[in-house]
Amino acid sequence: MDAMELIESRPVLDTRMAILPSWATGWEVVHPAAKNASTRAPVAGAAQAPLIEVGGVSMVYRNGKGQEVVALKDVSLDIKEGEFVSLLGPSGCGKTTLLRIIADLLEPSSGTVRIGGLSPRENRLKQKYGMVFQAPVLFEWRTIRNNVRLPLEIMKVAREEQERRIDEQLELVGLSDFASSYPSQLSGGMQQRVGIARALAIKPELLLMDEPFSALDEFTREKLNEDLLGIWRRTKKTVVFVTHNISEAVFLSDRVFVLSPHPGRLSSVIDIDLPRPRRAETRETPEFFSLVSRIRKSFEGAYRQS
Repeated sequence: MDAMELIESRPVLDTRMAILPSWATGWEVVHPAAKNASTRAPVAGAAQAPLIEVGGVSMVYRNGKGQEVVALKDVSLDIKEGEFVSLLGPSGCGKTTLLRIIADLLEPSSGTVRIGGLSPRENRLKQKYGMVFQAPVLFEWRTIRNNVRLPLEIMKVAREEQERRIDEQLELVGLSDFASSYPSQLSGGMQQRVGIARALAIKPELLLMDEPFSALDEFTREKLNEDLLGIWRRTKKTVVFVTHNISEAVFLSDRVFVLSPHPGRLSSVIDIDLPRPRRAETRETPEFFSLVSRIRKSFEGAYRQS
């Protein structure tokens, strides 16, 4: 079991974010043959080779009654190295399922995923992923410092290097003064910062974030959005961010992949050409409102077609 599997398996993890194995849920994965050709989402900008290539991915479950449920259907997209992209859609559109397929926490029924030319499994075993979950997933009996330390212990990183990385990441997320505190002594927003620090401590190439701010109030969410962009600028990681909040997706992203439900499919790809760095004032510009409106209309069109 690697660090990501151990953290994800913590019993108090919010099960709304999890696709549990078939023995726990009564659902079974089936592997239908691909039926239709895919439309691949274009890579924005110059002809740079994509870091992540998702080709014709479908995910089909069989529930306890033997009925097939299509979570994803024929999804194809490319993501460049260093991009910040969002998977945006309502509940049931398969955005978290797609993220988990990229992370090697689920295997698709059909289709392919390549990351840097390697499979998701090869990337995970090489510790190239950092994962931030919906819930902070912190161990209450460990200090903040020791929560960030956990994956480094599992990876058997030398103690001196552990201390250096922990100091570095706590400084990055603004929690150096809280290293000796316990999770119960921190606010929800601060706990999520610990989750980000822990994910970055392993020095991943790819940061995967599953609605990390969805449970926070609007003021805290907006502040953490700005903080996250600051972290992204400093670390230059590729970020795949799952959200159902249109404004959040527009504020954070280089591109937004809009997924529609029943079944989950890629309905549109929106380039976000707002200048960076983005600040609170960005949300008040006509360009920002125009992009939010454009994405909202793309949802309405997708629902009409479904």
